[in-house]
Amino acid sequence: MRKVNTLIIGSGAAGLAAALRLNGEGVKDILLLSEGLSRGTSINTGSDKQTYYKLGIYGKEPDAPGLLAQTLFDGGSVHGDIALIEATLSLRCFMNLANLGVPFPTDEFGQYIGYKTDHDPKRRATSCGPYTSKEMCLALIKAVKAAGVEIWENRTAGELVCCDDRVCGVVALNSDTGALESILAENVIFATGGPGGLYAQSVYPCGHSGAIGLALEKGCSAQNLPESQFGMASIKFRWNVSGTYMQVLPRFISTAPDGSDPKEFLRDHFGDDIGKMNSMVFLKGYQWPFDVRKAENGSSVIDLLVHHETAVRKRRVFLDYRSNPEGLDFSALSPEAYTYLERSGALFGTPLERLEKMNPGAISLYADHHIDLHSEMLEIAVCAQHNNGGLTGNIWYESPTLKSLFPIGEVNGSHGVTRPGGSALNAGQVGAFRAAEFIAHCRKENSFDMEKAERAAVQVKKHLEKFLSGSRDVHADRREFQERMTLYAGHLREHSSVMEALDAAKALFFAVEQGGYPAKFGAQALMNRQLAFAHWGYLSAIAFQISSGTGSRGSAAVLDENGNITPENESFRKQILETRFVNGDFHHRWVPCRPLPETDGWFENIWADYRNGNVYKTSAGDK
Repeated sequence: MRKVNTLIIGSGAAGLAAALRLNGEGVKDILLLSEGLSRGTSINTGSDKQTYYKLGIYGKEPDAPGLLAQTLFDGGSVHGDIALIEATLSLRCFMNLANLGVPFPTDEFGQYIGYKTDHDPKRRATSCGPYTSKEMCLALIKAVKAAGVEIWENRTAGELVCCDDRVCGVVALNSDTGALESILAENVIFATGGPGGLYAQSVYPCGHSGAIGLALEKGCSAQNLPESQFGMASIKFRWNVSGTYMQVLPRFISTAPDGSDPKEFLRDHFGDDIGKMNSMVFLKGYQWPFDVRKAENGSSVIDLLVHHETAVRKRRVFLDYRSNPEGLDFSALSPEAYTYLERSGALFGTPLERLEKMNPGAISLYADHHIDLHSEMLEIAVCAQHNNGGLTGNIWYESPTLKSLFPIGEVNGSHGVTRPGGSALNAGQVGAFRAAEFIAHCRKENSFDMEKAERAAVQVKKHLEKFLSGSRDVHADRREFQERMTLYAGHLREHSSVMEALDAAKALFFAVEQGGYPAKFGAQALMNRQLAFAHWGYLSAIAFQISSGTGSRGSAAVLDENGNITPENESFRKQILETRFVNGDFHHRWVPCRPLPETDGWFENIWADYRNGNVYKTSAGDK
């Protein structure tokens, strides 16, 4: 049984940043637990130009933390104090990454150039290419190893160890030996990523499943679980087809399941208005996530048409970059699309030639994964991409209901209904810095009953040993809950169907818990258990949200009994949906958003509070 001051579960960009920051703050007794440094979403995902969102610092365009916080807050269902923190620390975290060697581009004067991303009124976004989060991870891994941080790879968290309403460790499976290992800790930084294993149609990398169910099971409160993002992505190799993949105007081809009967199916909807059709495709580049506000007369109609082909007509959909859409006329494009292509020098040739001109890395990216856009079409679907919701954290990113657990990264639900593209990368870094700073100043000493924690760990280990002596089929159960989530918890939702899915989800979890899996399934068995629990929780939250009358919002359209998209009740954007598992079931409530703080401090007073440590005594959100 290992004992450390701080255990970090997860080795994506957020977990790595927390380890490095803790070390820099003087906390050396830490252990990083990882399924593998080369696994997870951060190091295996991206887009045509993966965005990092931060405070604007280029040229003469003014920006300030309060302005950025307002943008984050305006996304709806966001706590104002958390928005201000993620705005304020964005520059510090960004510069930390730049100093570690992440190659964010500058001009000849050293200014970090910016551009506008979705839901962004200013040029706050930046990128170092398709693999921005991978570059972050590689730089952080190098720094963490240089700092001598202890790392245990090939471990899968099986169950949190809790006593006295707080977390005090975890029991994990060592995939190398097959042994269950107990690690006790004063603090647990929970950096396990989004619910990547929940959906059948998903752009999360295959090696990432997430572990939010582990915390939900122990009564850790969550918020905004229904607020996921969905968008078009390739499925042979999981990757968002955003940005220039859309702006170069590829052909959308539908085929029969065997690949026969190819057809440019968008024409069936747009008719002879080819200019509008291609303009909508162009807009999907930087309006990539499905957005109900753009579903009828905007670019998100493309997502609906793709979904209709795949889910209703049971056909396959491809992007073809080898030839132009039938009847393409650049002069018929919207002024926005025409000007963009003109300024990019791309009013010529085929989609592939335009892609080569505007973003050649987008072609080589697929070539690196054995997909040649010169000779084959790219199969796509509307996929789950990100969860804006997640576990609740206070202003120091500690759970208010499960003390000593610090959820950071995508597993932390700091985002609301919509968010600027790339803000998730910033939020993970900010959460890492805040949790590390709080631990370093307030949680260096052991504060729990060690004997009680050891007994709790023994009981958890016995429970998992029994679970890993069962007989259920891991693969069949995973197919069941993933297909259920894609069908009923995707971008189109209907209340009665969600309620039926909820009953089935609850039944599946209890069947999994009681039946268990053979030990040979190891990590996959433990992942299935927490995912089965999580999908019960997500469907419960979605059902409650729909019944509350929020209507359609964000990336989810709620359908009425006639299949029509219901309008949004925008009053709910001033509230946050909280979810907690208590007394054997999930319970939900709406709480008002905490407002944006009004800050007009006096230097000497704040300096005194900082010197005396008073800044660490405020933990908004703990009630």
